[in-house]
Amino acid sequence: MLKTDILEIIANGESSAVAFKRDDCRPEQLAEAIVAMVNHQGGMILLGVEDDGQVSGIQKDNLADWIMDTVISRKVHPQILPSYQEVLIDEGKRVAILSFTQGVSKPYVLRHNNREEVFIRAGSTSRAASREQQARLFDLGRVLHTETLPVSGTSIDSLDMARIKDYLSNILQDPEIPTSDEGWIRRLIDLGFLNLRADSLPVCSIAGLLLFGHKPRRHLRQAGARVMVFDGVEKDYGSRLDEVLDMPLVGFWHREQNGGRTLVTNGLVESIIQTLKPFLTEESKEMDESLRRQRSWHYPIEAIREVVVNAIAHRD
Repeated sequence: MLKTDILEIIANGESSAVAFKRDDCRPEQLAEAIVAMVNHQGGMILLGVEDDGQVSGIQKDNLADWIMDTVISRKVHPQILPSYQEVLIDEGKRVAILSFTQGVSKPYVLRHNNREEVFIRAGSTSRAASREQQARLFDLGRVLHTETLPVSGTSIDSLDMARIKDYLSNILQDPEIPTSDEGWIRRLIDLGFLNLRADSLPVCSIAGLLLFGHKPRRHLRQAGARVMVFDGVEKDYGSRLDEVLDMPLVGFWHREQNGGRTLVTNGLVESIIQTLKPFLTEESKEMDESLRRQRSWHYPIEAIREVVVNAIAHRD
């Protein structure tokens, strides 16, 4: 990295990806900034730069060894391997650049005073992560799989077994469909749709309830979808449509003898599209040979479905 690059970064000030530190800061202060950045999207810390952007330069001997041996090995967990570089800015003033990418083993923690604390980057500051933010970091680090968590107050009766049987038979084409209640419980646990409580009674997982639950919002208020339509691009009070849909994601299909399939009951994706259809289509003014008016979509139906599926699949 060149001197001009460093001066430009300093001129732009601190941000979510850039922090300034004196090299005489305490180890836990530097570790806190490192943890916050690797829990976010990575970044760089410029050592030898004051908070106001003045270059004071690094004074500590063997700074790189101090960072690795005292700060990262003792204070940051899991350990990371940052990139270290020193650049001469002015005569006798050098700035150290400590850079790292986004961590893949989140959450990273600061170990200090026999405690482990999680920090995240918020703008130009490092903050202790809230419970919800920590849960998100655990999920990103694949330590916690949110979709497999149990949902209190549910049971196997909360699931639409007809849809599940259709899914196993016609989608997964499973040759061995369970025939007993015990067999179904074992299969649904293996699929991650059920969890066993301490008293050995099965409850639905979040995934099971979202995919196949009769009324998911009864137990998960954040489930389902709120569909709204406005005349313009602003979300004002005069919506033309405001409807909450509460149903499983997976629709129920019937397999025909010729191998085709017919949708019997909508899933959430189909219901969203069906609800929006009057606002996304236009009926022809002229009748065709069958004395019917053809309806055309303003956007390709495949694109609309892709938007809806992505919105649901990537929902936190």
